[in-house]
Amino acid sequence: MTSEIPRKGLLMLLVALGLTKGGVVKASRDRLVNCTCDSPHCKKPTCQGAWCTVVLVREQGGQPQVSRGCGNMNQELCLGRPTEFFNHHCCYRSFCNHNVSLVLEATQTPSEEPGNTYLPLILGPVLALLVLVALGALGLWHVRRKQEKQQGLHSDLGESSLILKASEQGDSMLGDFLDSDCTTGSGSGLPFLVQRTVARQVALVECVGFIASDMTSRNSSTQLWLITHYHEHGSLYDFLQRQTLEPQLALRLAVSAACGLAHLHVEIFGTQGKPAIAHRDLKSRNVLVKSNLQCCIADLGLAVMHSQGSDYLDIGNNPRVGTKRYMAPEVLDEQIRTDCFESYKWTDVWAFGLVLWEIARRTIINGIVEDYRPPFYDMVPNDPSFEDMKKVVCVDQQTPTIPNRLAADPVLSGLAQMMRECWYPNPSARLTALRIKKTLQKLSHNPEKPKVIH
Repeated sequence: MTSEIPRKGLLMLLVALGLTKGGVVKASRDRLVNCTCDSPHCKKPTCQGAWCTVVLVREQGGQPQVSRGCGNMNQELCLGRPTEFFNHHCCYRSFCNHNVSLVLEATQTPSEEPGNTYLPLILGPVLALLVLVALGALGLWHVRRKQEKQQGLHSDLGESSLILKASEQGDSMLGDFLDSDCTTGSGSGLPFLVQRTVARQVALVECVGFIASDMTSRNSSTQLWLITHYHEHGSLYDFLQRQTLEPQLALRLAVSAACGLAHLHVEIFGTQGKPAIAHRDLKSRNVLVKSNLQCCIADLGLAVMHSQGSDYLDIGNNPRVGTKRYMAPEVLDEQIRTDCFESYKWTDVWAFGLVLWEIARRTIINGIVEDYRPPFYDMVPNDPSFEDMKKVVCVDQQTPTIPNRLAADPVLSGLAQMMRECWYPNPSARLTALRIKKTLQKLSHNPEKPKVIH
């Protein structure tokens, strides 16, 4: 299983996840108070909220730490009684939390009543978890997915999904962390301390499919576990780094990936049906290679769904999402029709053409094969900016160079022509996923079992 945490990544996780700023629930602005704000998430020494908070927490074996900030939701957290692990105070006047001092309950001794001996052991971790969530903010960040949109994601996609809720303090940097890392495609993930900060602000609401999920605490940090199908070859990106391909294996990978994309794009009616789905972050890192050397598409954290019955699109507030290296020109120049579901399918097709290019480069023809390179590797930096990609794709109207050697093989020449038809500047002129699937299946006339060349 691969993960680029960030907007994916947790999108595969948080991802598969679907966590968008469009789902933020803001507190009422009718009566806000100014508060002292000195938690690690405060960007300024003050914040605004429905009330002011002071929280005193001591993690296992550590020293007590106090944090001051603002509260907006979950006022019942203000009612908790102090324990040896935490104390919490709420007040409702401006800067009323500035000079408040809190103390922790003394650790119980064996001489105390037997009935209360285990009470802190039971309540402590539970209440500490609630406080950690409150530290992240006390304003809820909730993404709603209608029940019918949670059904029908075919298990062959090899992907699992969670609906998550996160807390956001008025000046929390959680959104900044996600925005800055999720679309680079670097795959580096977040620093460990940031991961711990994010984990403390996320709580499981509901599991909507596939195998299993769990929440645990390790090293004083909350961890969310998402258990999905295991594919030993990892992502297509990883697979192409390690392996060279014969033409028939290249075609097998391409056909199976095209079948997955066509399945996503089509709406299936009936009791076992599914809405039409556009991926919006298709790339080789989000395509997994199964043990039978077939591909499946993963990480639906940025996916948008559409049903003819409701004619509803859930895209959040930012249509400019995905991995910049794989963005279609209409996304880069912000000309995409955000109210048209077909527009998002066309961006998937553009990205699929780039995945085909990655496969073709690693295919042996007449004893010649090239090292793995990402799309546009010779035109933009390793971690290209939005402006880098916009200049190359929109201004210069460049596409990846298709090697001339592909013309020597009927399978690879077919893939080369398909790439060109996926990269038309006019989105509506591009191939459909169904046409890609059928064309690739016609190329699969050789029944020889594909092999991996080491």
